[in-house]
Parts: sequence; C-alpha cells; structure tokens
Amino acid sequence: MNAPSADRIKIAPGFWTSLRGIGIEPIDVARQARLPLTVITEPLVTTAQYYSIWQAYSEIVGDIATGIVKLATAYETAQYPPDALATFHACDYRDALNRMARYKQMCPPENLKIQEEDEQYSIELEWQHAELPGPPVLVGITLAYLLELGRRGTGHHLKAHSVEFINPMGDVEALESYFGCRVRMGTGRNRLILNREDLDRPFTSYNEELLEILTPSLDRTLEERQSQLTMSAKVQWLLSRCLTRGRIDIKTVASELGMSERTLQRRLTEEGESFKQLLAKTRREMAVAYLANPALEIKEVAFLVGYEDQNSFYRAFRLWTGETPANWRVTQENWRSVLVTE
Repeated sequence: MNAPSADRIKIAPGFWTSLRGIGIEPIDVARQARLPLTVITEPLVTTAQYYSIWQAYSEIVGDIATGIVKLATAYETAQYPPDALATFHACDYRDALNRMARYKQMCPPENLKIQEEDEQYSIELEWQHAELPGPPVLVGITLAYLLELGRRGTGHHLKAHSVEFINPMGDVEALESYFGCRVRMGTGRNRLILNREDLDRPFTSYNEELLEILTPSLDRTLEERQSQLTMSAKVQWLLSRCLTRGRIDIKTVASELGMSERTLQRRLTEEGESFKQLLAKTRREMAVAYLANPALEIKEVAFLVGYEDQNSFYRAFRLWTGETPANWRVTQENWRSVLVTE
C-alpha cells in the first residue's frame, strides 16, 4: 500500500511559465478556476484547487486534446522539478520510467503502475485518492509527458503502441497524431502502452555523476515522507478510498492495514485520535471538496462520502459547519466571486 502525502500538491513554477509560452496568462486560469490570484505564487495547493486549475486550463483552450498536445510540447525540460528532471539523466528509457514511477509517490495526486509483458510495456495511471479522480486534461498530460520523456531523452521521435482513456478526450485525431498510435476512449483505465523495443534506447542526456548525487537525496526524501506518515494519516487514506463501498468500520480498516482491531485502536489513541473522529474528518474534507464542484448534485456528494441516506448527510454536514450543504455551496461561490474581482 502506498499512502499519499498530506493534501498538499506542489505546482512547479515551470507550469505557469509554460502557460505563458502558449499564450495563456496564469491570471486568466486562476479566474476561470474561481480561485484567489495568490494561487499563482503559492508553492502548495490542495487537491481540489489543483484539479480546478487543470480544468480551467482545459476550458480556456477549448478542447482537451489540443490542451494536452500544446502543453506537452511547450513545457521546457529545464523547468521540471528535481525529482522529474533526474529521470532525464537516466541511462535508458526503461530506467527513466522506473525512476519516474518511484519518485511519483512524492508528487500526488497520481501514481504510475508499470507492467512489462511480452512485447508490451504498459503504464497505468492510478489516483492516490481513488474517489477523487483528476480532470481528463491532467490524465492526458501525464501520459503524454511519459512519452515526451522518451522522445527528449533518446533524441528519437518515439511512437506509443496504443493509448487508452476512461473519459472522452476531445479531438482524437490530434491525440493519435501526437502519440503516433491508436487512441481509444471509454475504456476501463487510463493507460499508455509502449513498444518494448524502445525501452533499451540509451538516453543522450545520461549523466552518471549527476545521478549519483541526486538519487541518494531523492531516495532519502521518499523514505522520510513514507516513514513520517502517522497511523491516523494511513487510516484517513484508506477511508477516502473505501467510503463509497457502503458501511465501513474499524475492523475492515484494521484488516486492510494488516493488524488487529485492538492494535489499531491503541495506535490511534497514542496519536490522540479515534476511528470515529477520523471517519467524520475524512467525510467532512471529502464533502467540502466535492461540493466545490457545481456539477455534482448534493445527493451524489452524500453517496460519495458514504451516506446512503441524504438526510443523515445533511445532519452531519450541519454539525461540521453550522450550515446546510446547499447554503455552504452558495457562501463559497459568493466568496470566490469576491476574490476573483479584487
């Protein structure tokens, strides 16, 4: 099990720089996302804000596929953060992808699952918060970046074997032209399949000395972040993934963590927490994130945070915030409108 870091995501400065490079002003993205303009300079954002930024970019461009291709090709290699930049100095494409999958654990909200079988090498995108999937444009950018990594590292215009997307992605011809292969939509997963023969292609940017410096540091950071996860954080992560399954109790979570119910209770007590408190906290945080999306009806939000009865959700939300879900949503919309016009 790979539990995620706290609900904070770092946006690389190169993201905003690249937007300007394709003629889109960051301020316009922030306004379209209905977020305060300070989000452009803040180093960390929440998952909900991160998704809103990507969705706003997609809306401004007008077509998901166009947005993917434009940004993937415009993003300068030098603008990538250290953990991603290190992959460009790998010895070959396979090494680069394996490093990327490992260090991606430090960069929520997505994980990369690699499988190598026969003549194919597949990379599937999975969300660390399974119940909070990212917008389609973010899915496309992530998979395009993995192919772009191989193209820039090897110096060859590599083509994928095939690409699969769960959601519609706009202009399929534009995507097929970029990936150089068939692109399928409406599948059960988001997956990039590469030709195995390309994996052993050496990287022209291979730098053994630089990797000897970067690798220990990145590995140490990854290990520190994983070891710093409290039992409370692990429980919340599991809850966020399981709420829509229906009733979930401490026995189920303890089993998922490979320990007894009694041991889990003791560990949580040592951290000053209880299962009941964490369940309520997780539901509250997820409810707030879902309610920020106007496309979701309140009854859908109730289900997504584990309530079969909408009235029970109303009572719980009022206990958490002092407001009904509907009133809270209106208040937040008004607040964002004020920030955007300042």
